[in-house]
Amino acid sequence: MNRSNIFNRIFHLYYDGFKNMTIGRKLWTIILIKLFIFFVVFKVFFFSDFLETHFKTDVEKSDYVLKQLTSPKQLKND
Repeated sequence: MNRSNIFNRIFHLYYDGFKNMTIGRKLWTIILIKLFIFFVVFKVFFFSDFLETHFKTDVEKSDYVLKQLTSPKQLKND
């Protein structure tokens, strides 16, 4: 079977499915609104830019990130 034919059939399967759906459009709208809220609204209101507020230069920022990525986490032994 031709490889482009398989991709073409898969594309048209999804294309026709999304084109003909009725309730699914409302569900996809809800999903997209939720994703917008998660990635945009939460970022603006809940996640501050830590590196910008704690470090002045790019070198300080990169040193901090490198240290955080390469140093092992110390576990507390109770």
